[in-house]
Amino acid sequence: MPRRQDFYSDSPGGFEINLDHRKLKTPQAKLFTVPSEALAIAVATEWDSQKDTIKFYTMHLTTLCNTALDNPTQRNKTQLIGAAVKFLETDTVWYEMGAQLDFGERVGYRVEEPPALAELQKNEWDPVVTWAEKRYNVTIGSSTSILGPNIPASTKETFVSHLASYNMWALQGIEFVITQLKSLILSMSLIDRHITVEKAVLLSRLEEEYQIRRWGNVEWAHDYDLCELRARTAAGTLFVHLCSESSTVKHKLLQD
Repeated sequence: MPRRQDFYSDSPGGFEINLDHRKLKTPQAKLFTVPSEALAIAVATEWDSQKDTIKFYTMHLTTLCNTALDNPTQRNKTQLIGAAVKFLETDTVWYEMGAQLDFGERVGYRVEEPPALAELQKNEWDPVVTWAEKRYNVTIGSSTSILGPNIPASTKETFVSHLASYNMWALQGIEFVITQLKSLILSMSLIDRHITVEKAVLLSRLEEEYQIRRWGNVEWAHDYDLCELRARTAAGTLFVHLCSESSTVKHKLLQD
């Protein structure tokens, strides 16, 4: 059986992925090169795990690399950061059980009824919001108004500055995680290792989990959706860290 190292090779432009001695390419026919050896190992392992049929929908790291290389939406760093920070306005941790506008924008607010759900939101979300306020030295708060909280401009500027410290590849991963959790706050808490993937996913589905506990669920459908969301969120988080690779991460992967 080939070693994982046989699936990738170093090159002047980064690390290339080799499949049957052929260089992997992106959907736009660009050479598939990644910026770190740790990410190359992870992608090679993802390909190596494919058996009789290649299931691209399970290959989240490969998909994220293709997105970073091809940049199909042609967005620059400023636009990526702007899209991420915009999630503050409709963040999961203060927007739940909301209304739907005619043009599809999600509008919501923390509930006051039923009391059990309101208490669950307060107990589960408030500690994460408090952590984020201290970690980034910002004011966030929460709201039971349909208009949501009024996010200070200084808070948005702080997150813009923080996100600007990441490279373009990592920002693609951050946006991917944010779109899974519908939350910048939960995503940064996860990427900063304050909460686990399992916890982040649970907090992003708090209302749904409450309703399931109360009314029950279609077991296979719920379990499938939950596993898929965890897999995508975990892959995005790993992608961010491997694109901001430290030698410690690389050596650990090489030893596994």
